[in-house]
Amino acid sequence: MIGIIMFVVALLMLLFGFPVAFTFGGIALIFGIIAEGPEMFAFMPFRVQSIMENVVLMAVPLFIFMGIVLQKTKLAEQLLESMGKLFGGIRGGLAISTVLVGALLAASTGVVGASVVAMGLISLPVMLKYKYDKSLACGTICASGTLGQIIPPSIILIILGDVLGIPVGDLFQAAIGPGLLLIGVYVAYILIYTYIKPEAAPALPVDEDIEHKHQQYVRALKAIIPPLALILIVLGSIFAGIATPTESSALGGIGALVLAAVYGQFSWKMVYESAQETVKISAMVFAILLGATAFSMAFTYTGGDYIVEEVLTNLPGGATGFLVLSMIAILILGFFIDFVEISFIIVPILAPVADALGIAPLWFAILIAMNLQTSFLTPPFGFALFYLKGVAPPEIKTTQIYRGIIPFILMQVAVLVSIMVFPGFYGLV
Repeated sequence: MIGIIMFVVALLMLLFGFPVAFTFGGIALIFGIIAEGPEMFAFMPFRVQSIMENVVLMAVPLFIFMGIVLQKTKLAEQLLESMGKLFGGIRGGLAISTVLVGALLAASTGVVGASVVAMGLISLPVMLKYKYDKSLACGTICASGTLGQIIPPSIILIILGDVLGIPVGDLFQAAIGPGLLLIGVYVAYILIYTYIKPEAAPALPVDEDIEHKHQQYVRALKAIIPPLALILIVLGSIFAGIATPTESSALGGIGALVLAAVYGQFSWKMVYESAQETVKISAMVFAILLGATAFSMAFTYTGGDYIVEEVLTNLPGGATGFLVLSMIAILILGFFIDFVEISFIIVPILAPVADALGIAPLWFAILIAMNLQTSFLTPPFGFALFYLKGVAPPEIKTTQIYRGIIPFILMQVAVLVSIMVFPGFYGLV
């Protein structure tokens, strides 16, 4: 039972706020020595070397760099302004434009914090100015900002591809359908909600000047085409088989620098700052990965994996029972811990069981990715909620943000259930 005790202690320490990488590494060291002695870690240097030589994981810092550079180009600002003017004439138009911009930012940057902060600074004041319901405005911004977790190129998908041994290109292709469905569900919800409660999201005054409207369309196209071109270059090169995800991430980094020059934001200072932030975020991800590697090694050596596999394979309902339980477990853990920890600790424990039960790896990976996206929205530790609260005006209360996000969490769970029940519809089995 040492492995199970080790797992429980790790979760408790995370809940108390101990640093993730050191928690996993420290617990692995203590329990590993108790169970097997210091010789257990003789192979640890080889595991570290294999992680550092992993070509797939090279895409992580490159996509992070691409996202941070684009964050500094005022891309979100221009997109939101132009899309807001295009859709503002219909009820809920600003909220719909926020969802669409969130999708574009997701596909071009994939950085949740940057997307939520950008839209919170730009879109929220405009929605409040036009008397939008505060909860609807906050919920829309938080949910739209997290689309980068399911719409490729996504850091979650790259990590899951490595953990589950699935080609990242296949994961990117498989995630497009669920991602587009989620966007459609968000837009449909806004339209229905504003139809029932018109005062919650009034339409902006319509500009009847045809020449001025023509200028708006031109300005909107100018704002949309550059990031769209970058998305096509990055994802198109993967889907066409021209480049691997790692190579396309390098293309994305160069494309982001080109866009920075197009928007007049390029400077060597900007490149240096972007590189510095990339190193910080990448170091955090890989430190957690190294700690998680030590943890999983100690967990396996102490026999914890056999106990978990035996329990999960004997669940009532077979594969269906396992899927339901594992998705509920990941959803609940997402309330308290980050997607990186879940990917590196929980998923490797569940993966062998899924394989033994004959569950398609691609299907299982997309279910996990959709579930992990929800972890950014679920109180009390949903990061998107913190990001928005940090930049929201003083009149926005935390309770309004929480109330606004609940319908979007339910929509994500509904899409997750649809993927579980109809995997064939998404081409996952």
